[in-house]
Formats: sequence, structure tokens, C-alpha cells
Amino acid sequence: MAKAKSGLGRSEKASGLLMISPTALYAVLLLAAPLGTVLVYSLVSGKGGNIVWDFGLQNYIEVWTGPVYRAIMLRSLIVSLSVTVVTVLIAYPIAYFVSFYVPPEKKSLWLFLITIPFWTSYLIRVFLWKVILGYNGVINSGLMSVGVIDAPLTWINYNIGALVMTLAHAYAPFAILPIFVSLEKIDRSLLEAGQDLGESKLMTFLRVTLPLSMGGVIAAVLIVFIPTIGDYVTPDLIGGGKLPMIANMMEVQMLKINNKPLGSAIAVSAMAIVAVISVLFVLANRRFLGPQK
Repeated sequence: MAKAKSGLGRSEKASGLLMISPTALYAVLLLAAPLGTVLVYSLVSGKGGNIVWDFGLQNYIEVWTGPVYRAIMLRSLIVSLSVTVVTVLIAYPIAYFVSFYVPPEKKSLWLFLITIPFWTSYLIRVFLWKVILGYNGVINSGLMSVGVIDAPLTWINYNIGALVMTLAHAYAPFAILPIFVSLEKIDRSLLEAGQDLGESKLMTFLRVTLPLSMGGVIAAVLIVFIPTIGDYVTPDLIGGGKLPMIANMMEVQMLKINNKPLGSAIAVSAMAIVAVISVLFVLANRRFLGPQK
């Protein structure tokens, strides 16, 4: 009987491994293999496609000491953090309104309306903002037609503010949904108890609602921050090529200059920066992520 159970256990274990092996192999091929290749390339040298397999940290030294690369990394961080703050500040009131003020039977309709921007291509949405903010765009044309300005405004396009506005609009739905889910999980009786004890609505929000919804806020922050720091299309279109970010620099090194080792070092450095900031943010807010007492 013991041998039969042992054989059955091994059989179940083998069956389990057999079931997950295709998925695991697929994940390795699509995720681990490209990341490993980039990491290896970042440790070698060579330009113009001529790779010299002498492993070292020369590419990382150039990335972290070169003023151009440091300036682009700093700009990418500033833009990404600004987009994250603006997006969450926009998303939270919308999610709060849908959760607390929209009737339950209409919440699905509101969530459906929030996802409407996903119906169009991301590239099209970014290009539309270029049309709106352009030199002869909707804003300038409208203001000139009513006599508010005599010449087109030049400060509304090709700057960091335009990048932040475009990216915040593009990623707002990604922030609204997790915040909404966290707000929906809050027991409404806790809010009523706070007000019964004499707390104002503002203090109830600050002491009860906001802490209980911080899990969704943190999820929204990570969902927005991680992809925006590596955005490629928006800086190229809205920035007019004058405000390159990390992804644009990687594209130049990888494709135009054909310096894959240096481009790989930039990519790995960007991933490391994102990972460190994300971990620090989560650790700083761990009291909101733990079990509520």
C-alpha cells in the first residue's frame, strides 16, 4: 500500500510538472531568454555590429558617468514621476465618485465608459494630442479665432508639460480601475461608525477611506510608473524628438548606431532604476499593504 501511494504521489507530481512545463517553457523563451541576452550583451563591447566578447563593466561605466545619459535618465524619472502623480490625482476622485456616488446598477456602465479610450490605438491617441497642442492645433486655432491671442502659443507643445499631459490621459484608465476595486472592498459600516463617533467627512476619509484604499493607489502608481519611464512613442511625437527619454536613447544605440552592448547597458540600468524605486515605494507604504487591524 505504501509503495502504491508512493508511486501515485510520484505520478501526480510528474503529471503536474508535465502540465506546467509548456507554460514554463513559453515563459522562459519569451521573458528569461531575451532578458538574459540583453544582460550578456551589456557586459561585452563593440560598435557597428562588431562584438568583442571581453566581459566587463565598461558599458555601465559609460552610461553612469556620461553626462548625456545621466541627463536623459533624470528627465525620464522626472517625467514618469510627474505622470504618476498627475494620473493618480485625476484617477482617485473619479474612482471615488463611481464607487460611492454612482448607483450599483450603473457602475458597470461607468466602468465601460472609462475603458472607451482603449478602443483606439495608443498611437492614434498620442497623435491626436499632437494635433490638439500643435502650433496650428486645436487650442491655438481656437484661441486665435476668438481673438484671445494674436500668434500661436509655443510653450504648450514640445515640452515636458505636454508629455505629462499626454501620458496622464493615456494611462488614467489603468489607474482608475485598481483604485476603484480597492474602494469597493471597503466596508461602508466603518465609514458610518467614524461619523457616528463625531468625525467629519474629511477626517473620516483621511483616517479610514484613504488608508484602506492605499493598496489600490500603490497598484495604480506601479502600473503607471513602470511603463511610462520606458515610453517611446510619446517623447518622439509630442516632444518632437527634442526631449528623448531612455527608450529613445536605447533605440538610437540599438538600431541607428548599432551599438547593442551600450544599448543593452542602458536597458539594464533603466530596469534597475525602476526596480529599486518600485521596491522602495512599496516598502515605504507597507503599513497600508499589511493586514488592517
